[in-house]
Amino acid sequence: MRSDILKKAVETLPHRALLMCAGIKKADLDSGKPFIGIANSYNNIIPGHVHLRELAEEVKRGIQDAGGIPFEWGVPGVCDGIAMFVEMRLSLPSREHIADNVEIMVLSHSMDGWVGITNCDKITPGMLMAAARLDIPAILVTGGPMKANVVQGRRRHPIEGFAMVGQVKAGKLSIEEANRELSEMACGPGSCVGLYTANTMAVVTETLGMSVAGCASTPALDLEKKRQAYESGRRVVELVRQGIRPREIMTEAAFHNAIRVDMAMGGSTNAVLHIPAIAREAGINLDVDIFDKISRQTPNLCSIIPAGPYEMADFHRAGGVPGVLNRLRGFINDSPTVNGVSILEIAAKGRVHDHEVIRPLEDPFHPEGGIAVLKGNIAASAVIKQTAVQESLRRLEGPARVFHSEAALLKAIESKKLREGEVVVLPFQGPAGAPGMPEMLTPTDALKGAGYERVALITDGRFSGATTGPCIGHVEMEAYNRGPLAAVREGDIIEIDIDQRSLNVRLSQEEISRRLQEVKPPERQLTPLLRSYRERFKGVNCYGRPA
Repeated sequence: MRSDILKKAVETLPHRALLMCAGIKKADLDSGKPFIGIANSYNNIIPGHVHLRELAEEVKRGIQDAGGIPFEWGVPGVCDGIAMFVEMRLSLPSREHIADNVEIMVLSHSMDGWVGITNCDKITPGMLMAAARLDIPAILVTGGPMKANVVQGRRRHPIEGFAMVGQVKAGKLSIEEANRELSEMACGPGSCVGLYTANTMAVVTETLGMSVAGCASTPALDLEKKRQAYESGRRVVELVRQGIRPREIMTEAAFHNAIRVDMAMGGSTNAVLHIPAIAREAGINLDVDIFDKISRQTPNLCSIIPAGPYEMADFHRAGGVPGVLNRLRGFINDSPTVNGVSILEIAAKGRVHDHEVIRPLEDPFHPEGGIAVLKGNIAASAVIKQTAVQESLRRLEGPARVFHSEAALLKAIESKKLREGEVVVLPFQGPAGAPGMPEMLTPTDALKGAGYERVALITDGRFSGATTGPCIGHVEMEAYNRGPLAAVREGDIIEIDIDQRSLNVRLSQEEISRRLQEVKPPERQLTPLLRSYRERFKGVNCYGRPA
């Protein structure tokens, strides 16, 4: 075991004394029990994480009962919903910070295996990146979704508030009326109720085989969640003893499975950022085009908030990820999992209990999967959540309205300076340009809340999983790196065709090139971390590939 150097070597005799100062018994050191780390992202800021301390205790019990020694430390987390519009630029960089945190703690303290206790947006992919990078036995426990409040037959949850911003800005709702609804929207612990980024990445984790079956959708306060935490602690000790490592589980076939399940469910566009980053740590290159290819082959079987009426608790009762795997078993590649059985074995045992929440292949909500990749003269690639776009909006063209900040766009909404049929363009929001590639839920939901029905939005930033409508993100190359989005000016005609996968501005290539020579990126206030993040993404796209 990796920890033997601490438990047995003469050179590490003082190290053992330090461990005993921390409460480890000499008998446990002499017994050769494996050291198991617990990377716990508990905090009392993020609703999806306020209950993780209790899950950590169950993980510890499982580790101890299986004959391991648990060591716990804290991992930071950003709540995207709280950071959005305030200081959102640090959220995506926190993903790398979390992966580094786990690497530092696991390697510095000779852990034989580790458990990541996580839930929300960047924490789960950061931990998966660490698992792939370190290739030391690991398992993740995702904390589970909250349940929506039901008030007079209406589901209430926090993300509704973003649309209310637009209603207030447009004068359709007073701030006093909005504030009176706050208590109805507060649901308690868990990740947000719909298939936003947190729950999307929990689904990805389970499908990759890195969490126990059913973990992704089990509600945060369900007693089953504690059982899953205990089982995860027990299983990681078995993984150490069997020598089963993450890269044996997170194979290329497993990543393709994860993309397929995500497409069938209609998950967040952020998965297109996170899955390739995790795969890259495992030595696997996934191009953005694989998402479009798999999406074209995969019918959309679920319609979960924000795309449809169902919440994650409904999805769990309907059969969860095993149920979707059962529907898709003819498309799924076999791959091992932390459960000790293969993904096809889990698929075979999966059952669907509600055929409307998880529809059959022959009766999908949409014939294609959740995400489409668009290309054209202003995008080598761009991403849209196509299953959240009305059929009448799949093809649009209109004059560009260019804004360089969310605040400027919100001001235009408030002063009613936008018209139906216009295309909002938000450049310089990418990893280098913002920097940090912030999410754009505030402006997208403000447009919706203000009542706009035919206003599209295009950005080199990214979107929350809560975004709906004709909102196109991840435009590459980004404007800061002289991508053609930087050449778009007020009044230029933008053409969007989701079915044809095209995104163009009605300009000649010569004119685009001429305008790019004149581009001056807007000045931004930068912290040292943001400055280093900008340097990292100069000349490369958001997937880390060169221009």
